[in-house]
Amino acid sequence: MDLHSPYTKNKNRLVDVIAAIQVMGSYKCYKLEFSDWADRISGYGSRGDYWCKIFVEHPEFFRLDSGRNKASLVWRRTYQKLYHVDLGKQITRAEFDELSPEQMQRISRNPLSNADISTLINTAISLHAEELDHKADSRWWIVGVLGLVGVLLGAVLQWLVG
Repeated sequence: MDLHSPYTKNKNRLVDVIAAIQVMGSYKCYKLEFSDWADRISGYGSRGDYWCKIFVEHPEFFRLDSGRNKASLVWRRTYQKLYHVDLGKQITRAEFDELSPEQMQRISRNPLSNADISTLINTAISLHAEELDHKADSRWWIVGVLGLVGVLLGAVLQWLVG
């Protein structure tokens, strides 16, 4: 793994990923522009670029649309577009087929269940913990090198004094 993993780039990354998972998993629309997600996640629509970076750096959870200006949660993309956002419920394929093109604009993908969201959050926590462990493991040599430098410095000082 990269020592500059997105999970360890800033101290709030895990918190931000968890917040995005919660909001994007439960919001009535599955795909929005970055500024709209920013507004719903943090209350600051002006931070769309910040959230875009999080979405891009965490493809294990998020995907951008083909125009690269909207984001969605990967898991929700697996569901068919049969969720009527105004009615707050799933409709049948027959009901969908009867909708006008304008009405079809109000159809999204089902929100995730609480259990699904919990699974994604636990995955994010596990990935973050693994990255922290990896980062700690990659520094094992520092103590040895510092000890060796101390021994060498002591020997040089002993030679200079003696």
